[in-house]
Amino acid sequence: MTIERLSRLDDPRLADYHHLREPSRRMGVERARGIFIVEGRLSVEALVASSYAVRSVLVTEEHEDRLERAFGPGVPLLSLPASAMAEVTGVHFHRGVLAAGERAALPSVADLVATTDRVLVLEAINDHENVGALFRNAAAFGVGGVVLDPTTADPLYRRATRVSLGHVLRVPFARAERWPGVLDDLRAAGFTTLALAPDAAARPFDPGSPPRATPLGAALAEVGPRVALLVGAEGDGLSAGALAAADLRVRIPMAAGVDSVNVATAAAIALAAHHGLG
Repeated sequence: MTIERLSRLDDPRLADYHHLREPSRRMGVERARGIFIVEGRLSVEALVASSYAVRSVLVTEEHEDRLERAFGPGVPLLSLPASAMAEVTGVHFHRGVLAAGERAALPSVADLVATTDRVLVLEAINDHENVGALFRNAAAFGVGGVVLDPTTADPLYRRATRVSLGHVLRVPFARAERWPGVLDDLRAAGFTTLALAPDAAARPFDPGSPPRATPLGAALAEVGPRVALLVGAEGDGLSAGALAAADLRVRIPMAAGVDSVNVATAAAIALAAHHGLG
């Protein structure tokens, strides 16, 4: 595929990228236009290989030789000098490549989980890097779909896509309309919902604290083949409503004085343990 070098910064084919100069408007603009932007070769290759429509790929002239053969026919390839790309986007992209994709209609939760026995459920994960890391973990450990609560950050935001190494474009996801009622829907579909909670055993015993959660290994030994792992935001953790709606509260046993790890790390530990049973 031949790269088309652009000579004007106001070229209409660059319209998908101008909003990157305004961080406060990026997410709103992309949702309103039905687009998303990815950065870096791995993410762009994932986009090209995915079911999402590719509007264009934008590369710097300095990276043309390295990138020209990386993308297949039918992909619009545009080129600018690195300094011009920085002027268009407001950012100097060391990776030398951006792409714009078209958002697609999300599946329903019922359709998403119909063909998989392993689901990751996210509540109030508002850090895009955590979202990206969770999708990368989901791909690594055979998760067939990710269910997002109404407040979880957009997986198609550029930072999430980059951190996931493009896996947000490979692992399907759906956004729940009812929360935490969707956990009842998962139960009706045959899933056991495991809610990851801090390891209360790592803290001094407090008679007023909630009952201690089941250790992860013991919980996995008791569940059926269809499992939905539920994780919550850093700090606040899962809401009381989500904990009450889950089938089982589980904990990862930890050393004394430490009750939790980063949400993506905790999910990776739990998913790897369940993946090992498959």
